[in-house]
Amino acid sequence: MAQTAVVYFSGYGHTQRVAEYVAQGAGAPLIEIDADGNLTDAQWETLDAVDAIIMGSPTYMGMAAWQFKKFADLSSKRWFAGKWQGKVAGGFTISGHLSGDKLSTIQYFITLAMQHGMVWVGQAEMGDGTINRLGSNSGLMAQVGNTESAAAIPDGDLETAKKYGARVAEIAGKLAV
Repeated sequence: MAQTAVVYFSGYGHTQRVAEYVAQGAGAPLIEIDADGNLTDAQWETLDAVDAIIMGSPTYMGMAAWQFKKFADLSSKRWFAGKWQGKVAGGFTISGHLSGDKLSTIQYFITLAMQHGMVWVGQAEMGDGTINRLGSNSGLMAQVGNTESAAAIPDGDLETAKKYGARVAEIAGKLAV
């Protein structure tokens, strides 16, 4: 059976809540990037061992948080050794506005995955106003107002997160033959 991990940075708890639902859907452990953009050696080893990695970050100022970018830069050791080639990848983000330039963050994740030689999995859910209400096909996008707590993230966004995690894990299972 394929194994998946969810690696993410969360500044205020919103991304963490989405990550929890993605991980539920994928049956995956959560790996949190710390406030300084670091992982432990054990967390890096987990990422090296799994078949799929789902990446998450809030979108700040039109891009992934600097802590996630630091993680990505540190992953260059894996890139140089080809450790993540052939792994399945996915990504998610959340911001305070409907657009919030979240697509820039998702495209950054896609580029990072392609540089590592990974196989990207997009969002398959049709936007129906509740599930995938933001209509993203490139990856998972969620939204909640800037002054709202993580508890206010719409249920449809969280259900979409769970479905997306399950999709990435399913694809990883199909490719891990």
